[in-house]
Order: sequence, then structure tokens, then C-alpha cells
Amino acid sequence: MSIDKAVESAIKRDRIIVLGALFVVVSLSWIYVLNGAGMNMSAIEMTRMNFGGGGMGMMMMPAVWDLGYACLMFVMWWVMMVAMMLPSAAPMVLLFAAMNRNQKENGNPFVPTSFFVSAYLIAWAGFSLMAVGAQWGLESVDLLSPMLVSANMVVGGLLLLAAGVYQLTPLKQACLRHCRSPLQFILTRWRSGSGGAFRMGIEHGTYCVGCCWFLMGLLFFGGIMNLYWIAGLAIYVFLEKSIPVGHWIGHAVGIALIIWGVVVLAGAI
Repeated sequence: MSIDKAVESAIKRDRIIVLGALFVVVSLSWIYVLNGAGMNMSAIEMTRMNFGGGGMGMMMMPAVWDLGYACLMFVMWWVMMVAMMLPSAAPMVLLFAAMNRNQKENGNPFVPTSFFVSAYLIAWAGFSLMAVGAQWGLESVDLLSPMLVSANMVVGGLLLLAAGVYQLTPLKQACLRHCRSPLQFILTRWRSGSGGAFRMGIEHGTYCVGCCWFLMGLLFFGGIMNLYWIAGLAIYVFLEKSIPVGHWIGHAVGIALIIWGVVVLAGAI
């Protein structure tokens, strides 16, 4: 077998291994979310109650916030972000693995792809900490129901309006360009070694958070454990980052969210 064919075969094998590992992690994350992420009922039951048993949901006792509950909420948010965001990061992870293999063939140190992925997930852990803080704040002033859904239409309308406006900002578009162009990111920001891979993962993860954090904030409006919103946002993020017209979809969704927010606010006044 020639050297070129051997390298190509190794890259294909790496791709299968990386895709398999991502599939396992994402699948386990979704299973955890579906089973309620450590809460007293599954996400399916909470979703059903939000749509068909709202009165029962309002009768539920508010959560008692202590260190244990805060840690549980952090794990819930973080695993949910893994389930929602890691699939859209797969092209970047695969490209990193391929480039890393080429670096090894050229005599440079080989770095496990897990270094890059773990750093990417740490960036989303930072967002999860902020989300837990926001959840605690909203619950403490009764703006979030025990079913983890916005209990105030003004707050809901403002969330929709803010998310829509952010979709149209230069910051959102800049972050989205990095997410949509993994090759450009690799070519301009490649760093060798384990530390370099970790730094790249943090940087790419930060762009990803900057691209999607307001969209993830909409879970406070639709329901933090509402499967329709979780799956819908995950699919939307994947499409926005991967298909050719994704940036135009982002603009259209931004305008739609602004209109929706105005309608909700008008109804709340």
C-alpha cells in the first residue's frame, strides 16, 4: 500500500472513530435529558404537562435552591447543551481530527481529538453557569414557574424581542461565520500541541456560544425542559450552521422573533 493510500485509510478510520464517539456522547446526553436530567419527572412528562396540564404544573411547589439543587441544574443545562450543540460542531471536530492526522504524518506531535472537544464543551459549561444564575434569579422573583416556563408575558415578549434583535447584530453574524467556516478557522487559528488544541477548542466554543446564547435563552420562554423547544432549537442551530442559506435563515428567524415579541408584549399590556 502506498503512503498516500495509508494516510487516506488512517483518516477514514479516524473519521469513523470520531463520529462514533460523538454519536455515543450525544445519544447519552439525549437519554439523560429525556429521563428528566435528574429531576422528579421525565422531560416527556414535563412537556405533556406544559401543553395539556398547565394547571397541574402551576400547582407544583417551587424548587428549594441550595448547593445540591444548583449543581443539579448546572448538570442539566450542560448536558442539554451537549445534546443540542455537539451535532452542529461535528464538521469542525472531524476537520480537526483530519488535520491532526496530517500533522502526525509530517512528524509533529499527535494530539487526541478529545482535547479539542473537551475545551469546546468547557465553553458551553461557562454558558450553563450563567443560565443557572439566570434561572435562579427568575425563579426567586416568580418570573419562572415551577415547570421551568416563563410565568410573565412581558418577560417572555422581551426574550423573544431580544433574541430576534441579536440575530441581526454584527456580533451574531461574526460568530456565525466562524461556525459556518471550520476550514477557515483551522487554517487561520491552528496551534500545535495539546495546549494549542485546547485553546482552539475554547476559542471555537466561544464563537459557538456567541452565535447561539440568545437562542438558548429562549428556553426560558418555551420551557427549559420542553422537548419541542429543545429539539426545535437543536435542529435550527444545525441548519443555520451547515446549509448554504443558513445565514439568510438566521435573518428571517430574527425578524420573525421580533414580530412575535412585539405581539406578545402588545398582548401583555
